[in-house]
Amino acid sequence: MLLSRHMTGNGTRWACDGRLLKRSFALSAMLGLPLELIPQAIRAQQTDRLADGRPLAPIEDRHEVWASGVTYLRSREAREEESATADIYQKVYDAQRPELFFKSLGWRVVGPGEAVRIRKDSTWNVPEPEMTLVVNAHGQIVGFCAGNDMSSRSIEGENPLYLPQAKMYDGSCALGSGIVLADPGELKQLDILIRIERSTETVFSGSTSTSKMHRPIEELVAFLFREMEFPEGVFLMTGTGVVPGERFTLSAGDRVVIRVGTVSLENPVA
Repeated sequence: MLLSRHMTGNGTRWACDGRLLKRSFALSAMLGLPLELIPQAIRAQQTDRLADGRPLAPIEDRHEVWASGVTYLRSREAREEESATADIYQKVYDAQRPELFFKSLGWRVVGPGEAVRIRKDSTWNVPEPEMTLVVNAHGQIVGFCAGNDMSSRSIEGENPLYLPQAKMYDGSCALGSGIVLADPGELKQLDILIRIERSTETVFSGSTSTSKMHRPIEELVAFLFREMEFPEGVFLMTGTGVVPGERFTLSAGDRVVIRVGTVSLENPVA
């Protein structure tokens, strides 16, 4: 099942597998249900075929997006390249406790076709393609969508305590193009691809797989839920395994194309 959100001629509407859901449908209410009740609850909400509509980020305003770091070997290496305190990332990679940080509220999230941004006060900026988990209020993984965790590497590299400024700003979080409902076992071998276009040229491309993650996704969710409740569910970015090298930085006008499994996300850079 693919849940998607659209701006139609009659306002914002959710859809599932191309069929509109009732206007009363709320993702936050659905994510309050136990996992086994969710597919039936969605099918009960289906109505007419979706005729038109611009795709939106598959998230609601009140939802929180959290993120994980140093979950792939390549991510650890990239963070070491940028940092004056490189050993800290090796310690995080080897530690029992994962790195978790707050990324965005739902109303700040950028959707398909909308612009992600690079900070004016950063000289080194990269996209980070990530499988983003959708988790219900009970800590159960419901599915995933594609995510772009925009990062200002020059700011974080100056001092790890600057992480919030490097990661949290307008246009720094993009999600799309829909939520694939899937069993957690299906998420452990998803292909992740990224392509960055500048004018008519591809200036970077790369790929990885969730099978290369250093930490199980269930472990990341368990740590996130240790001392916090998410009554309306939560989104969790799971880190990146493909990062442009230190000679590359994004420019305004670039286009970032990401695919995670069967879902894709495209955004221009502002």
